[in-house]
Amino acid sequence: MATLTLKNIPDDLYERLRERAALHRRSINGEMIHCLEQALQPRRLTPEDRLQRIRSLRPAIDPQAVTHEDLVAAIDEGRP
Repeated sequence: MATLTLKNIPDDLYERLRERAALHRRSINGEMIHCLEQALQPRRLTPEDRLQRIRSLRPAIDPQAVTHEDLVAAIDEGRP
């Protein structure tokens, strides 16, 4: 195992880490290791999982929010 020392952690970030550690009943060091593991572990989703995630988000999307004209303008933006 390796040892890592963090310096110059902003006060608000340290406070949030401390609060998360208390919430999860971990030491600050344990919470930091957990956060790093979550951030750095590859997340492999099966196509079925990805499709389920898309389907769960679909009801929150307003179908009128983006028009066909908006899409065409976005595609054409930046073209000579």
